[in-house]
Amino acid sequence: MKLKTWHKAVIFLFALIVFLRVTAKPAAEQAYYSSDMKYPLVIAHQGGDGLWPGDTMFAFQNAADLGVDVLEMDVHITKDGALVLMHDEAVDRTTDGTGEIESMTLAEIKQLDAGYDWTPDEGSTFPFRGQGVTVPTMEEVFQAFPDKHMTIEIKKTNASMTKPFCELIRKHDMQDKILIASFYDDKMKEFRAECPEVATSSAKNETTAFVLSSKAFLAGFYSPKFLSLQVPEESGGITVMTEAFVKASHSRGLAVEVWTINDADTMQKLINWGVDGIITDRPDIMMEVLGR
Repeated sequence: MKLKTWHKAVIFLFALIVFLRVTAKPAAEQAYYSSDMKYPLVIAHQGGDGLWPGDTMFAFQNAADLGVDVLEMDVHITKDGALVLMHDEAVDRTTDGTGEIESMTLAEIKQLDAGYDWTPDEGSTFPFRGQGVTVPTMEEVFQAFPDKHMTIEIKKTNASMTKPFCELIRKHDMQDKILIASFYDDKMKEFRAECPEVATSSAKNETTAFVLSSKAFLAGFYSPKFLSLQVPEESGGITVMTEAFVKASHSRGLAVEVWTINDADTMQKLINWGVDGIITDRPDIMMEVLGR
């Protein structure tokens, strides 16, 4: 007697599930997460923007002196093709200038006071104004910190920075020290094609897909093209960070690095859950929590 149609459908579905589960692959190993690093990683957001002007050499040097594990920063491309570090697309919020970075030359960017608008007390004082804090180039950071691990976020730009960025990474032999992040899936795809030896975290749509998969207990079917998930505690009304999420991520060989956490209690909770790193404006607080 022939099987009924629905029996065939069930068998096919079961076979498909088995096939997808067997063929799913965890994240490929890359040298960025080396065995000699301390975990959880203290990742200084913009070099520690809660302590000093972010995305500046001043911040990165102070964070390095503090003993952080990773320097986090944001890269843009100027009108004349230089790669510079700043969080925003425009210089208005953090400097004494105005305008889009991509419409300015490196020489114009270098004239700006990058400590101009940083304040520790909601505008009562501006202790870094006129102190010679400038906007750094990506190459200056590579030259100053050749042995430091870095998370570098590719920001929104019209011109592509992928080729010159990859060439710069290779020039300074930073392939194993760099983790590339971006919210933009197209930019991440472009970078991976150009610089496949450099580790990347998940872009926006990739993050969403994995979070939803984990919520549906389907993480085991996911084959990530990235090495880490850099995520907030919640997004769009959905709680992202749970202990189960950390376990699901680890089951696929993925590191979990949470942003942007600035209080000791939340840091300790996430550490207890087994996160691999915490991105923070206050690396000094996390160093204290870890007893370093």
